[in-house]
Amino acid sequence: MFPNSILGRPPFTPNHQQHNNFFALSPTLYSHQQLIDAQFNFQNADLSRAVSLQQLTYGNVSPIQTSTSPLFRGRKRLSDEKNLPLDGKRQRFHSPHQEPTIVNHIVPLSGERRYSMPPLFHTNYVPDIVRCVPPFREIPILEPREITLPEAKDKLSQQILELFEACQQQVSDLKKKELCRTQLQREIQLLFPQSRLFLVGSSLNGFGTRSSDGDLCLVVKEEPVNQKTEARHILTLVHKHFCTRLSGYIERPQLIRAKVPIVKFRDKVSCVEFDLNVNNIVGIRNTFLLRTYAYLENRVRPLVLVIKKWASHHEINDASRGTLNSYSLVLMVLHYLQTLPEPILPSIQKIYPESFSPAIQLHLVHQVPCNVPPYLSKNESNLGDLLLGFLKYYATEFDWNSQMISVREAKAIPRPDGIEWRNKYICVEEPFDGTNTARAVHEKQKFDMIKDQFLKSWHRLRNKKDLNSILPLRAALLKR
Repeated sequence: MFPNSILGRPPFTPNHQQHNNFFALSPTLYSHQQLIDAQFNFQNADLSRAVSLQQLTYGNVSPIQTSTSPLFRGRKRLSDEKNLPLDGKRQRFHSPHQEPTIVNHIVPLSGERRYSMPPLFHTNYVPDIVRCVPPFREIPILEPREITLPEAKDKLSQQILELFEACQQQVSDLKKKELCRTQLQREIQLLFPQSRLFLVGSSLNGFGTRSSDGDLCLVVKEEPVNQKTEARHILTLVHKHFCTRLSGYIERPQLIRAKVPIVKFRDKVSCVEFDLNVNNIVGIRNTFLLRTYAYLENRVRPLVLVIKKWASHHEINDASRGTLNSYSLVLMVLHYLQTLPEPILPSIQKIYPESFSPAIQLHLVHQVPCNVPPYLSKNESNLGDLLLGFLKYYATEFDWNSQMISVREAKAIPRPDGIEWRNKYICVEEPFDGTNTARAVHEKQKFDMIKDQFLKSWHRLRNKKDLNSILPLRAALLKR
């Protein structure tokens, strides 16, 4: 996607626009009666859905039967339930009466049941003062503008470009993910009426492929969420809802109790795998930071895609197995392009500090890629030379023992002395919160394997000047 797209934009309804603050509602202390009402909402969410279940269709795919609520199993539906108004029924995925695909579509909620506190606690629990996520109006998906890809005058650069054009995420791929996000947000808002569900990560940051998973961030409130307790509790409810009410079009939902817990699931209709987290706000911010870098210079996206494919082929792109996650790999590529004798990328956080401040209001984050003009570099290196230089830089030049990769500073900086950085083999600074994005690499064996692959691939590619020597193109194209 391109910078002029406003996918993921969370704008305000007119009455909120005047405040110009994403979390602008005043603090609310909930009364005992309100908490009882919220618990009532939660306990009766099934009842509100049971009379609205319809066959779901998605594009040209056959309808998928959704499960019937146990409230109506074994007995006939009451006569007055048959005459529900159309807007009380669940809208089909694809219908002649459906509105155009939209981003951050919100389901209208009845005024008397619109609470800012998610109804997840027992009624005897008295919550802290919190501020909720305000509602938003609908924003249509905009078609991306065309950008010119770099020229490829040599074989290696041509191979990189062909791989990129075949494997890059298409608009149709993104629309499928967005449609799933829209439907899931409606379902989750039955549990947490004021929550918002954001599409983040590679699907939206410009570095996605046709096989990229979807990453979702559920925002329930402004304040940080305790990932060990509150986030797990929220995701437990979401997981249960997926298992019991959405089995018709969601399969294999799993609650992963990691440091940052997630719910993993697969959308049966689009066949996309999703990871859903709670209140990982930094993930929303860095999505649009990477999106800005992706379209700042036309060699960035093809180079990142081929390096991600290379790392995946050599099994060094899997944080769950102690190697590099995709986010760290992207930051490593950006860092390399910033540190060339004639840089291809600057530090946009230094050039536009106000636009990329961690304190910027969340509803303004999506606008940043539109406001940053292309970067005109004097470096004319082709894609093949840049790929070779990337492998050489991390194989022979970067000092893993004493340096940290910093895209924020556009250079390698000394490792901090904090506990998070001690005894770590690879240190990649997260541009917003300063944590180590490569902390999964905690075994020397895995670190040595990563370094060895950089060195071997550099030697092979330098001698052969053929991408097939380090990445079999036929296999890469099949995976896409």
